[in-house]
Amino acid sequence: MTLKTIDYTTTLPGASHWSLEVRRGSALRLTDLTGNGNLAMLFYNPRNLLERYNAPDTLKCQHTFKLTSGHCLYSDMGRIFASITEDTFGWHDTVCGNSNAQHITQRWGARDYQAERNDWNQNGFDAFLVELAKYGLGRADMAANINFFSKAYTDDNGVLSLDQGAGNKNASTTLRFEMDTLVLMHSCPHPLDNSSEYPRAPIQIELGEAEAVGDDDLCLNARPENARGFANNALYHIGV
Repeated sequence: MTLKTIDYTTTLPGASHWSLEVRRGSALRLTDLTGNGNLAMLFYNPRNLLERYNAPDTLKCQHTFKLTSGHCLYSDMGRIFASITEDTFGWHDTVCGNSNAQHITQRWGARDYQAERNDWNQNGFDAFLVELAKYGLGRADMAANINFFSKAYTDDNGVLSLDQGAGNKNASTTLRFEMDTLVLMHSCPHPLDNSSEYPRAPIQIELGEAEAVGDDDLCLNARPENARGFANNALYHIGV
């Protein structure tokens, strides 16, 4: 197991957002409690906020369209923020981005916080903006995000869709952090979600100490590019 200890547990309700700094050597386990969740996530270097998650590099250097166990999550400086060490879902999206206010209003109607309180229809773009503002960042700093527990695919005509039947109750994914990372997240619907009602799926979050990286580590050895990414991290951490 990647999580050597579990030191903190919480549940992020649906239509919610949160951020925290996760230290190098920590592990974060995400669990979709209902089987219809979506957890969007962005990464930034808390020591240099100009360094952030890079979805294109993450996919192309590992020759993949999906994210699952064995994959590393890269920054735009060629370093690895985190590795996916365990995964029972098998296919996480990092190409479709965020829902926005227009998407949400068109599909489920406008319900604002002033009138509906916690039953409002929050959108992913604005949820990330709230968290970004806490660190002096804004919409220009928003990159392409990961959507955990969401399987996006293309049909024979090249149309991109969300597999609404891919959900798996209590599916979990564990991230091992290879450098100090500012993590932003929200549990708003995937932008391609076509559910009849606004989904409010909670995600369980467990945080603790990770097992050390060994020579036979899955993520380290999955691709030659990953070994170079770990080497970049080692150079970055000299003297730390």
